[in-house]
Amino acid sequence: MKVLHIGKYFPPYWGGIEKVNFDIVETLNKFGYRNDVLCFNDKRNSITEEKEYCIYRSSTVTSAFSSPLSFSIFQQLRKIYKKYDIIHLHVPNPMGAIALQSVPFKGKIIVHWHSDIIKQKTLKKLYGPFQSALLKRADKIIVTTPNYLEGSEVLAPYRDKCTVIPIGIANSEFPSNKDFREQLEEKYRDKKVIFSIGRLIYYKGFDYLINAAKSLPDNYVVLIGGTGILRKKLEQQITNNRLEHKVKLLGNIPFDQLGEYYRRANIYCLPSTERSEAFGVVLIEAMSFGCPIVATNINGSGVPWVTQDNITGITVEPKNSAALAQALIRMGRDDVLTKKFGENAQQRYQTVFKKSVMAQNIIRLYQELMN
Repeated sequence: MKVLHIGKYFPPYWGGIEKVNFDIVETLNKFGYRNDVLCFNDKRNSITEEKEYCIYRSSTVTSAFSSPLSFSIFQQLRKIYKKYDIIHLHVPNPMGAIALQSVPFKGKIIVHWHSDIIKQKTLKKLYGPFQSALLKRADKIIVTTPNYLEGSEVLAPYRDKCTVIPIGIANSEFPSNKDFREQLEEKYRDKKVIFSIGRLIYYKGFDYLINAAKSLPDNYVVLIGGTGILRKKLEQQITNNRLEHKVKLLGNIPFDQLGEYYRRANIYCLPSTERSEAFGVVLIEAMSFGCPIVATNINGSGVPWVTQDNITGITVEPKNSAALAQALIRMGRDDVLTKKFGENAQQRYQTVFKKSVMAQNIIRLYQELMN
């Protein structure tokens, strides 16, 4: 059985979808299933990398609507598609989807539905016919949570093809950093640490978390990791509300330090506001460390399913700073409750969100299709 994954990018270019794609490819190759990758290069040249598996990187001309534009992907795919039994397409990826429909592939097609196209209205209109044709042709559609499947109008006509396979991670990949752990303990001694991380963009809701910090006691500190276009605006919000002592924007966190922030956090907070937050991988990262969660009940998103209200933490309505503050204060004052939530979170990670569980579910799907 040979599988070709088509994605936008592939490490060393990291993103949420790229990490999932990478984990599947790496793990399945170790299990003896040949998985190769076709993706876009961020430069105007096409290259092929060969290690335990092949990575075909197609040159890009430019990008539009957050998507790379490439002509060479059509040529590369036409040269290689006959080698494969299954093509596993990670979406949203309009150019990859159009390229796939340009070849007479006779094997099985899996569409891995990471998210609907939500914000780019023009792209949705232009790409709509290609997307419909792709979903009709697909043999199976992987969705990461039942909530997202239920909330997707696009997937509604194809639910009989859909199967839920949650994203999985490996906690063991986070390095231990004893020196940095001691620094964090010293710096935030006697503090209730609220940790959050993500791109500083519109749907992450960090402005609501910062606003909630105004109501938190002085022994709380909110640590927000990540970079993005809203950095200056959030800095100004912190300054205007005189919250410099209570809210810290950490910027990009080196990977060898990230695990220690999860370990030190008393509570992990995901304040996202829109369905663009389809899953929330950071939630399962936090849960793998036994960190209790405060998250938002985004309608049609997988977030409320990933973290369960009153089991792994507290879920509140999005865009509600008062409710966020109330939940954070309640959990910060009740050590028994947060201990219970943390234990439940770690147990849920172990049974549902481990990388090995995700890989085995995908192997079963491949075998089902081939049989």
